[in-house]
Amino acid sequence: MSENLRILLVGATGLIGRTIIARSPDLAGIVLQGVARREIPFPEGVRMELVLADTDAWPSVITQLEPDAVISALGTTRKKAGSDTAFAAVDHDLVLEVAKAAKAVNVRNFVQVSSVGADPYSKNTYLKVKGEAEADLRKLRIRRLDLLRPGLLRGKRRNDLRVAEKAGQFIAPLADLFLRGDSAKYRSIRAGSVADAALACAMARAGGQFVHEHDGIMRLAREFERGLAAAGAAEEVA
Repeated sequence: MSENLRILLVGATGLIGRTIIARSPDLAGIVLQGVARREIPFPEGVRMELVLADTDAWPSVITQLEPDAVISALGTTRKKAGSDTAFAAVDHDLVLEVAKAAKAVNVRNFVQVSSVGADPYSKNTYLKVKGEAEADLRKLRIRRLDLLRPGLLRGKRRNDLRVAEKAGQFIAPLADLFLRGDSAKYRSIRAGSVADAALACAMARAGGQFVHEHDGIMRLAREFERGLAAAGAAEEVA
């Protein structure tokens, strides 16, 4: 590309967001931007433009930045939010506000980190809200929409103690061995793989709407890593 690709990261303070930020030194030809409510401690070497603003100002920030692609890694939990309504306000309402603002500035690609099992008709509040967000994102008809549905994320969270999740990460490698066929989509996955898959989708040129579960996410991550390796080899030759 003749110009740098501007990718806006929303949800930069979470596990996936921080993993994408840590990747920034490797992203040649990409300007990584972010919007957050609070400062983020950056690892050494990070290349990122971060805008601090309250969530109600995020749409106007997106309008000013005019990104080429958006990665939405927004997400909380019912326990952390305090109520079903507060949870939905983040995982549905805020996601949709961000997406509508992105649509208004003709963003090319929108990537939503959702969840395995997302279903607007689920009896589980978490999965229901995730499914409703996916359904409403589809209606916006953004040029390219990628819905990533990872299972249990493996990685170290910062200042976010999730006891059940931590226990799940401990037993996940063994449990994953028994998840085959249609159940393979429930396998745990490294946060780094989801981050790489999200970046691959943000950079993709083809339009359309796509859903990626475990195997699809892993395939995207491998392709992204091969692309980075090839780019690195080309730079060494040059």
